[in-house]
Amino acid sequence: MISGVRKLGAKGIEAVWRAGAMARFFWLVLLHSGTSFRRFSLTIREIYFSGVMSLVIIMVSGLFVGMVLGLQGFETLQKYGAEETMGVLVALSLVRELGPVVAALLFASRAGSAVTAEIGLMKATEQLKAMDMMAIDPVARVVAPRFWAGVISMPLLAALFSAMGIFGGYIVAVTVVGIDPGVFWANMQAAVDFRYDVLSGVIKSIAFGVAIATIATFEGFDADPTAEGVSRATTRTVVKSALTVLVIDLILTAFMIRGL
Repeated sequence: MISGVRKLGAKGIEAVWRAGAMARFFWLVLLHSGTSFRRFSLTIREIYFSGVMSLVIIMVSGLFVGMVLGLQGFETLQKYGAEETMGVLVALSLVRELGPVVAALLFASRAGSAVTAEIGLMKATEQLKAMDMMAIDPVARVVAPRFWAGVISMPLLAALFSAMGIFGGYIVAVTVVGIDPGVFWANMQAAVDFRYDVLSGVIKSIAFGVAIATIATFEGFDADPTAEGVSRATTRTVVKSALTVLVIDLILTAFMIRGL
């Protein structure tokens, strides 16, 4: 019993310590972000690695999620004679909620884990120590460009996910269900509000991008310099990013609904 309490206490202390270390790490990244913008080519290269290389999984997933929403929504709306509002259902579901959240989960799984593994391997092969010996700050040279690449890429990927999802819903509505294309777009345009719907999704995706980029870079920078350590850090990145995205989504949704 006592040993169990000790283990639980040790886990709690370690969690608090890591949270504080991550907050300090986040502050250091912000302080050294000037290099990312003075030498923007570094950030552009990481945007390609994190964002462009994630386009296929984001766009294909968005298309199929939109098609599934269209099929499921039609079955429900048909019971109430509201099939023509399928565009509204698909658009609001994607723009407000599913677009930012699902895109963030996919981004964390694909790009976040890759960033952690890359930085972790650089630590394991002592490349970060070599930079220190050459008076190059690894946070400014390695971490900050990857952090800002994640922050910039995430909202763009979420927007593409939502756009492809709406297109998928359009395909189902027009070709499968037989809804008039003009009615589909007109109802969507009348119901979707830029401030309350689109902007809320953008704010969520930016917050998700900051969280995922911070977790991915911190776990890679803090990983044990072994193959097993890098593997554990990559796993922690995916798990922590997924849980953090869901928690942030709940908090932001609660504030946005109250703000309405």
